[in-house]
Amino acid sequence: MQADATTGKSVLLFPEGVLELNETAQEILARCNGPTVSEIIQALAEEYEVDPGTLAADVRETLADLQQRKLIKLT
Repeated sequence: MQADATTGKSVLLFPEGVLELNETAQEILARCNGPTVSEIIQALAEEYEVDPGTLAADVRETLADLQQRKLIKLT
């Protein structure tokens, strides 16, 4: 994951191309370095003052989409 030099937006680079990330996906991926999915949801809920239950579906959907594209591997 890095910032696109032209647009400044966050992108995820992979062998077949580039995926421009929206702010939500960028915030989720930035936390994928050790915490569990539940911990990521809780941290985002606290930071953005959102109900964790509401946020959980979005986080899981984003991670599932990226995993289906084989851009991330959940353990």
